[in-house]
Formats: sequence, structure tokens, C-alpha cells
Amino acid sequence: MASENQKKANPNIPANIVMSGIRPTGMVHLGNYFGAIRNYVKMQDDFECFFMIADLHSLTTHPDTSLLKSNVRRVLAENIACGLNPDKATFYCQSHVYETGELYLYLNMLAYKGELEKTVTFKDKARQHPENINAGLLTYPVLQTADIIMHRATHVPVGKDQEQHLEMARNFVVRFNHRYGEIFPEPHAFNYNQNLIKVPGLDGSGKMSKSENNMSTLYFADDDDTIRKKVMKAKTDSGPTEMNSTKPDYIENIFLLMKLVSAEDVIQHYESAFNNCTIRYGDMKKQLAEDMIQFVAPIRQKATDLLENDAYLLEVMGKGAQKARESAKKTMKLVREAMGLNYF
Repeated sequence: MASENQKKANPNIPANIVMSGIRPTGMVHLGNYFGAIRNYVKMQDDFECFFMIADLHSLTTHPDTSLLKSNVRRVLAENIACGLNPDKATFYCQSHVYETGELYLYLNMLAYKGELEKTVTFKDKARQHPENINAGLLTYPVLQTADIIMHRATHVPVGKDQEQHLEMARNFVVRFNHRYGEIFPEPHAFNYNQNLIKVPGLDGSGKMSKSENNMSTLYFADDDDTIRKKVMKAKTDSGPTEMNSTKPDYIENIFLLMKLVSAEDVIQHYESAFNNCTIRYGDMKKQLAEDMIQFVAPIRQKATDLLENDAYLLEVMGKGAQKARESAKKTMKLVREAMGLNYF
């Protein structure tokens, strides 16, 4: 967070601002909710929060924009359905804050080709999409830095895969402040709840993901029958043969999912059944499927209702854009003054 020296040098530097981005490249799933959104809902009561739909970032790997508007609307609706409140947090589209492009340009002058080429995500994406190694992909961390420091955020909820980008953001901030004066606080990783949950995929091979096997991921848009089908296909075995055995990872995964949505007595019933070697995984999965449906159904219905209310979604986007741009204009006024670009 902002140091005391930074605050003394520039009293305009705020404290305890949270900023995070959500890519509109797929439907919201259970992993998004328990790994991030649930914490966002708690943060909005305790911090000034900026939650951004990263539509510009998505163009680095999804240049076809034919589905972009519908994807943005879905992400907006599903996040609100999960509990994000546009009246508490600033919830906006990245492309609506035009000042971001200007700050991104200035920061590019402080970023070096060699360090950008070494980022893990760039190397991974270049390997996955060798036909689309574009400059936006290379400078992804620079644009991400512009998004964060545009609101002079100090707290950034990030997963392990984004920690390198956040370290680079701090480097860019230090370079800017050293060259032009103390304008930005250094952003730091922030986990509001230290017990972050990585929700396992149903196939037992990793976490739920927008880009992995769809049958292994539970989406809030899934209907009841799809949820049942996916859960019943979850990997199991013939059961333990010794009392109080250690659970294999793929069985532990099913128990973890059950702990997210099932009642305590239900969980204890199946824990006991596993420990005394009487567990029937078919029954357990049927129970998990029904409990999952009970959890997902009201969120899915609320998202569906929101998606049918274009006027409300446009109002939310407009209100979010206005609040985000007000913040951005204040920041860019300070930036231009620090850089000597205030000619009038």
C-alpha cells in the first residue's frame, strides 16, 4: 500500500482502493465465484472498489468481436447476480475509460522489450497461439498496470498466475515516480480472505476453468439436467478397502465441492461412510448434484432476469463508466502535470 513518504510527498495518493479485472471470454463458473467473486462481494462493503470488465484485454487472444457485447452483458449480469452491487462498487467496462489508452502509452515508454518477453503468460500465450503474437499480447502487463494505477489502487486481488504481472506493475510505478515525481502508490496483492479456494474440476485433473474441458466445469448458466450430468460423470473409483484411508485427489475433490454447497450433516454422513468403507459414490454424486442445483438455480435465475432487462444493464454500464472516468480524469491531470504535458 502507499508508503508514508508517498502520502507526504503527494497528499492526493489515496489509501485502501481495491481494483480487479474480469475477462469477458466465457461464462462465470463455480471456480470464479468461490475463488474471487465471493470475496469481491465482501470487499465492496469495506473498501472503495473498482471492478472492471476487461474487454480490451480479451482482444489480445479473442480478436473476433462478434460475441463481445453479449459476453460483456453476461459477465455483468452474472456478477451482479452473484452479489456485486453497482451502487457500492464501481463496476465498469475497460473500453469506456478512454484515458486508459493515454496512460498505457506513457507507461510503454518505461517498459522494456526484454522484460516483457520473459513474462510467463506471454510465453504461454505465444506457444498456444503462434499465429497471433501481437504487440498487445506482449504489452499486456503494461495495459494491466494502466488499469490498476488509473485509480491509484493499492490492493489488487490476484491469483498465482498474475503475481508476476503485479510485480511488473510495481516496477513501472517505481520508474514513473522516480522520473516524474511521486504520483502513484505501489499496488500489492491482496487476499481479503486468506483461505482462498481453488475449486477442482470434476475430472480431477485441475481447477475449474473457462478454457478447459467444459464437462469438468460447472457454470452458473448450466441448467439442472446439465449439472446432474456433469456431476455424475465426476471421476470416482470402487471405494476404499481399508478403514480411515487417505482419499485420492479426485475423491478429495468431490468432498471439497460438497463442502461448498451441502449441509454439514450431509458432509459428515459421507465422511463417515468413506472412513468405514461403506460409501456409495453414486449416491454421493446424486446428493451433490441436487445440492449444487439448489445453490446455482437462484443465481442463474437472477442472471437470466437481468439479461432480459437491457435498460438496467445499460444504466449500470453508464453509471460505472461515469464513476470510473471521474477517477481517471483526476489521475491523468496529475500525470500530465508531473510529466510537463500541461501546455495550457
